[in-house]
Amino acid sequence: MRTIVLLTISNIFMTMAWYGHLKYKESPLWIAIMVSWGIAFVEYCFQVPANRIGHYQFTAAQLKTIQEVITLVVFCGFSVWYLKEPLKWNYLAGFAMMVGAVFFIFKEW
Repeated sequence: MRTIVLLTISNIFMTMAWYGHLKYKESPLWIAIMVSWGIAFVEYCFQVPANRIGHYQFTAAQLKTIQEVITLVVFCGFSVWYLKEPLKWNYLAGFAMMVGAVFFIFKEW
């Protein structure tokens, strides 16, 4: 559970670093890069421990899959709440297919 919490916090910061500057297109690109870099540093402070702790319980592929699902959930909320962009049905259908991949990653064959 600790891994999932850390990955969620990490993804909130990374989503802000990657996409937060889109609301401020009038600011110079170099400022967006520097601010994003600073935010990404905080993200790494959660991501690295999450993966280190999580690797005792999950494989690297499973950790990456968990991270991607969390990223999709965080991004959906961020795009609606912060960027004010609607979630279209085809986005949700595509995301659902990606989440379906979780079955294959975590299934013991």
